[in-house]
Amino acid sequence: MKKTQGCAATPLSCRDGVKGGATISILFIISLFIGMTACKGTHKATDMAGTSPFVQRQGTTFVVDGHDYRFVGTNFWYGAILGSEGQGGDRERLYRELDKLHELGLDNLRILVGSDGERGITTKVEPTLQVSPGVYNDTILAGLDFLLQEMGKRNMKAVLYLNNSWEWSGGYGFYLEQAGAGRQPRPNEDGYGAYMQAMSKYATNEKAHQLFYDYVRFIVNRTNRYTHVAYADDPTIMAWQIGNEPRAFSEEAKEPFAQWLSEASALIRSLDKNHLISIGSEGIWGCEGDTALYERVSADENIDYLNAHIWPYNWNWAKQDSLKENIQRSCDNSGEYLKEHVRIAQKLQKPLVIEEFGYPRDGFQFGCATPTTARDEYYDYIFSMAMGDSTVRGCNFWGWGGEARPVHEQWQVGDPYCGDPAQEAQGLNSVFDCDSSTLQIIRKHNGK
Repeated sequence: MKKTQGCAATPLSCRDGVKGGATISILFIISLFIGMTACKGTHKATDMAGTSPFVQRQGTTFVVDGHDYRFVGTNFWYGAILGSEGQGGDRERLYRELDKLHELGLDNLRILVGSDGERGITTKVEPTLQVSPGVYNDTILAGLDFLLQEMGKRNMKAVLYLNNSWEWSGGYGFYLEQAGAGRQPRPNEDGYGAYMQAMSKYATNEKAHQLFYDYVRFIVNRTNRYTHVAYADDPTIMAWQIGNEPRAFSEEAKEPFAQWLSEASALIRSLDKNHLISIGSEGIWGCEGDTALYERVSADENIDYLNAHIWPYNWNWAKQDSLKENIQRSCDNSGEYLKEHVRIAQKLQKPLVIEEFGYPRDGFQFGCATPTTARDEYYDYIFSMAMGDSTVRGCNFWGWGGEARPVHEQWQVGDPYCGDPAQEAQGLNSVFDCDSSTLQIIRKHNGK
């Protein structure tokens, strides 16, 4: 394991150096000043050369510590909950999961900062972080701090997303309710049509935006209680994401949606000059199928890299009763989808990260004993395509279930956290530590 390195350590080491030397060259003083200035966040995260410990963008590539940075990672949305000492917390499990991920070479983790709103909703992650606007569950904040500390020790990188267009962590619906829009529909109770129609109002609700911006300021300005390093100065964080799969949800909302993304990214940049920023988008699918809209929001000066998510089963490319039979169709459609995103990324001269993809287990079963023949074939295809294109700099599968095993098909309080959020069947897309054939494929491509 490697001890966390970061800018926060520089002022102390520099002061020690001054005390120990009788004479200091002008060159050393200049170098010291430049180093301390950089640590205060005065440099921008994009297109920077050098040996910074922060992940930076150079054209369509990432660099860190002066070296090319390319990764195979995973989604680990529940990491902050595991790191807490309250409901759902399990630091011993967190140690084991991080060690296993590190051993597999999965050193880039995409993580939910925290969920929003009341508890007791069966399709929502709990415990929640933001109970009501500006009221926070401190145990989850401590869990996020602890998670980042432990990731830093293992030289891992975190991508932290701040919002969600889906109900499983509150997100859009929470902010609309708190802005006075009344109870918002829930897909499992009211249907996805009603839900999406309601969520399309978020793009134009200024009060909801301001409540979200207050949350962004609180999180991005935070200082880790364990490492005493400000989040903005912590190289363990690779990037901030505006949200998980933010969408316009209607034709009419496209323009205000684009404006909101631009406003949100500008706010994050004003608070943190060190870290990369991305949208967290599914890609063209998340822009209502509008390629021009996806290119436009990705071209924003504060967006450092592009995202794409791919879900063959969710997008009806594969069916429950014919997962194996639909694998070729799923691969072909995924390939065409990715090629268009690579084209846009090359045009914008920004990297592309495939940060979500998944495929159900054989027979649409959820237990660890079920084979993963079709999934393994799909994983192998996506990893091969990603590694075969230099514009794709990262690939995070969804999601890590690790040592958890589903107890109920629908998550219940007290069940272990799998890779599947509460509104989905537990084990549907999770990769468990017993999935030896899938882990072998992950190892193979990480080796490349």
